[in-house]
Amino acid sequence: MRKESRGKLLIAALGLLVSIAVLAGFSTPVQAKKPDIVTILVCPLGCGPLEGDTILGGLIARKDPSFILRAQETPGYVYNLREMGQNKRRWKNTVFGTEDDMLNFAPLGGSGPFKEFFPKSIKAKFLLLYGEAWWTQGHWWVTFDPKLKKMEDLKGKKLGLGLRTQSDWGMNARMDLEYGYGITPENTKIYYLGPAKEVEELLDGKVDAIVMGMGAEPHKKHWLIAGPMRNLEASGRKLYYIGMEPEVVEKLNKKFGTAYIPIKVPAGTLPGQTEPLNVAADRGFKACEASFPDDLAYKLVMAVAKYGPQMAKLHGLWKIWSPELMVGGLTEKNAHPGAIKAYKELGWWDKRKSSPPIKLWWEK
Repeated sequence: MRKESRGKLLIAALGLLVSIAVLAGFSTPVQAKKPDIVTILVCPLGCGPLEGDTILGGLIARKDPSFILRAQETPGYVYNLREMGQNKRRWKNTVFGTEDDMLNFAPLGGSGPFKEFFPKSIKAKFLLLYGEAWWTQGHWWVTFDPKLKKMEDLKGKKLGLGLRTQSDWGMNARMDLEYGYGITPENTKIYYLGPAKEVEELLDGKVDAIVMGMGAEPHKKHWLIAGPMRNLEASGRKLYYIGMEPEVVEKLNKKFGTAYIPIKVPAGTLPGQTEPLNVAADRGFKACEASFPDDLAYKLVMAVAKYGPQMAKLHGLWKIWSPELMVGGLTEKNAHPGAIKAYKELGWWDKRKSSPPIKLWWEK
């Protein structure tokens, strides 16, 4: 009886194991969902947006492990456009830092002075996600020479600019000089040095004037003085500023279809600034190719909207953050559908009217 009972028990146990195995074969194991990963092409190490976007990615990761935002260092915003224009593999998972004017300049690549920056025409359809700043760098200058009072006075001098891979510091300054004032490499010595190097060259007397930078925002209450400007201030030497007349700004807008905004910077905003300074501002955005997924565009915009107030306390550049800055210049045509959906849910879409709209080249 014992052997028989044991045999029955063994058979029963084996049957149970077989049943479990069969059921397991028909069951679907629970798998963790892969996180959505978005890469942001930003700017060189040390630039404000790169540091800020890195912090933002960290904040998002702590609360939402299903969404990863990775900030990637690049040589500058001109590089970003070139990379996005030629690398279609990035279109579904990458956004990039740019400006409204750069998006309109890119199709002119391969001709005239634009060839220095865009060897080939870039005609991909890029859409805007959110605004990050109004940038004035490239549109005003600083010098130690009191005789240099106007942009016209820079003709024939030695000038320090940003790198060719940089939009505002490099390309904008070059376009302003040639198309605003007739100052070209043929009649003036132009050196592409980069923001840090140009300060050194001015201090050493190797150049006569350098292009300089400052961030602004739609309310014109907060001004972000660029790091190179602070380094120049630390020299203790008397500084003289050279701005751009509003009529020249409008001349450039008419010629290129850009949307530069003339701004009068109040006296005392910059170190040793005793008089108001006329400058131009373009608008910095995060953008993407039109095929970038709607759901990722929506998640990114909602994350920036959620963490914007906190970021303003963590990083200097984000002190100018506001809903008006995010939506300023956006339209139903130039903004990504996923971004528009987010703004309408937030109740912010109508706030875009506080800034002039932007028309991109493919809308014309």
